[in-house]
Amino acid sequence: MTFKEGTSAVKNFFVKMGKKNLIIVGAVVLIGVAVWLNWIFFSGDDDDGYTYSGNSGMSGELDNSKNPTSGEEGTKTDDTSVDSYFSSVQVSRQRARDEALEVLNAVVDNQNATDEVKAEAVAEIKQISLEMKQEADIESVIVSKGFEQCVTVINGDTASVVVKCDGSLTPAQLAQINAVVYEHAGIEPVNITIIGKEG
Repeated sequence: MTFKEGTSAVKNFFVKMGKKNLIIVGAVVLIGVAVWLNWIFFSGDDDDGYTYSGNSGMSGELDNSKNPTSGEEGTKTDDTSVDSYFSSVQVSRQRARDEALEVLNAVVDNQNATDEVKAEAVAEIKQISLEMKQEADIESVIVSKGFEQCVTVINGDTASVVVKCDGSLTPAQLAQINAVVYEHAGIEPVNITIIGKEG
């Protein structure tokens, strides 16, 4: 195939798809990227003043050396700021999911969308709904195990779990959290990030 024939084939593909369908597919892809970026930003540790280790779920120790409220006596982080952290992550997670579902529902309701694009949007809606249920179930069970606060973010075959704790997470606690996530979402421990938020 020559370059000219290849260019012509690509052009014919885009003409067949139509502008509206290409825009819809692009919107679905952007939603996926937005949810992924939200997970990256809120499962990281850039802005919360801690340096964590054990992001593969194998260790829950935390380093308070960057904690501005930690003095020589080892004062813990203010409970209010820790509680507000969990609240803000949950609100941001819900906002991102609501926006994604709104766009996907618009795709499903669009009369100009092809059946294939609508089917992809419906599948994405089901996946988001499943992940929301899994996150809620995991958080409820982890809190019932004795943790005061928990927030979970599932993205495909990976999960991040942040729990409020006193000091370092023990190996038994890490194993317990890994087991809960595996039981409710089928995610392997190697793909689970566990972060202890001291408060």
